[in-house]
Amino acid sequence: MKTVREMETDQYLSPTFFIDCDTVSVTEKSQKLAGSEIREREKATNLFFFVRDNIKYNFYVPRYSPEDFRASQILSRGEGYCVQKAVLLVALARAADIPARLRFSKIRNHLTPPELLEKRGTNVFAYHGLAELYIEGSWIKATPTYDLNYCKKTATIPVYFDGTKDALLPPRALDGRPHIEYLKDQGFFKDLPFDELRRASTSSKYITP
Repeated sequence: MKTVREMETDQYLSPTFFIDCDTVSVTEKSQKLAGSEIREREKATNLFFFVRDNIKYNFYVPRYSPEDFRASQILSRGEGYCVQKAVLLVALARAADIPARLRFSKIRNHLTPPELLEKRGTNVFAYHGLAELYIEGSWIKATPTYDLNYCKKTATIPVYFDGTKDALLPPRALDGRPHIEYLKDQGFFKDLPFDELRRASTSSKYITP
């Protein structure tokens, strides 16, 4: 018989419209990355580093339709911004039988590129997306937003995830400049709250990350 905790986490294993963890491409990629591992922690870290570094960070990827946010589409495209990369990590984790859900935070990015700051008019992002994985009895945050090459180009610190503690965007860059400031936890979700992200948008062209 399952425990109450197991029954609570089971809902974070099932596919949804956006987290289509039952799609062939997602299940095959998950199996390739995590299938040979026994412990959940090693499975989770393999998945994390794949999404962090092999899915290129790109703020300007398509985000006009729900299809742009489906995990299988993001995997096929090979790039995405924070919300899309978090969706893919959650899907890969569920396909590996690791309960996973989306989490959002309101943040201030002190290193927002000037052209993006001018376009948006603010460096506050209401719905920065990350993943939350249930590993060996605990929910652990994992933020795969910036790939290693992006961090090298921007002199920012890559997020390291070991499956034992929360992995969030760092508060400072390599040279000590302020980087990410967490302002508010927006909660967790079983599936992507697409309409909520739309309503929170500060621009007719871009959804806030």
